[in-house]
Amino acid sequence: MVAAVRAGESLRAVARRFHVSLDTVRRWVQHAGELRLDSVDWSDRPDGPKASPRRTPQSVEDDVLAWRMRLRSESALGEYGAVAIREAMLAAGAAGALSQPLPTLPACPTLQPLPALPPSVRTINRILERRGLFDSQHRPRTAPPPRGWYLPDVACRSSELDYFDVVVGLVIAGGPEVEVFNGISMHGGLVESWQTRSVNAQFVRTALPDHWRRWGLPVYAQFDNDTRFQGPHQHADVVSSVMRVCLSLGVTPVFVPPREPGFQAGMESFNAQWQVKVWHRFQHTDLEAVSAKSALYVGAYRARRAARIEAAPDRRAFPTDWQPDLQAHPRGKLIYIRRVSEQGQVSLLGRQFAVDLPAHRLVRCEVLLDTERIQFYRLRRREPLVQPLIGDLPYALPRRKFRCD
Repeated sequence: MVAAVRAGESLRAVARRFHVSLDTVRRWVQHAGELRLDSVDWSDRPDGPKASPRRTPQSVEDDVLAWRMRLRSESALGEYGAVAIREAMLAAGAAGALSQPLPTLPACPTLQPLPALPPSVRTINRILERRGLFDSQHRPRTAPPPRGWYLPDVACRSSELDYFDVVVGLVIAGGPEVEVFNGISMHGGLVESWQTRSVNAQFVRTALPDHWRRWGLPVYAQFDNDTRFQGPHQHADVVSSVMRVCLSLGVTPVFVPPREPGFQAGMESFNAQWQVKVWHRFQHTDLEAVSAKSALYVGAYRARRAARIEAAPDRRAFPTDWQPDLQAHPRGKLIYIRRVSEQGQVSLLGRQFAVDLPAHRLVRCEVLLDTERIQFYRLRRREPLVQPLIGDLPYALPRRKFRCD
């Protein structure tokens, strides 16, 4: 290329002939300069030293490896990782004579005198990794399952799910205690927040229809296992008033496993943001002041996520003639995400049901109230698209008068 340019061809013509970029031709012409072609150093090494001046000296790396070998065979604790190596090197250096052995280890004549300060734990780990001396491989990282993976139509974004949760333990200085009932949609990020002195089942079953009347009905409403949502746990076959309101509107209640916050991650994240941006940010004098600041924050939150809300799955229109009837026998479907116990059972509706799965596996339990069945589906995060039916049992919800919770 350089010879062709020196013969009179243009840089662009040479680039086309040799199928390289114009910058490549220009760089090599500048590299050759006015020198004869046979005297030009055509090696393509970058400028600068061959080794980084900040790299740990080879002698220090050899010392690290020698200490590791010694600790692996002679350590009373059997520890020979980066922390143990650095502690041994520090102890040997603090003894004054660096070549002397540790008090608990015999002398090793192959070890070289230590530097004034041994490498850090992180540097020692890099040395061990560079030399291929890690005993175990790195843990493989698998891609996370899609959002809402435990409900197939939510995972494929054909249905919307609304999370709901309660924030407790907030007290206004010199004033009343405050509880906050928050909600957020999974795909759209549509948020809502209610502040009151006490969030009970009556408050929830009033707030939910108001929210859905304004924004439309989702397919699912997800809750934790709080008695405000699920009803008392000491009785069997309980369908709470909140669940009855959801079912009467065609919304399927979903209850996630107890003490597993991962299923409520989107809700917990918004709860934390609300407390930072509203509760801790301002000095509140009364409940009305909290509600005013919260309304401003919720409005700004929705405005920022307007495009996401618009792109979310469609929500159904709220029925104009709907009236709550808590005494009507529930119809529709209830969903419980549960883990299999040591006894091979799952717990829901105050009862135990046997399933053919090992302990601690996840199961989606669908209570079909209309057909009086319970179906169990196996769940695995590593195989979110594979959810086989593993059990189908008869179950009839008793018909009895509902005592309002």
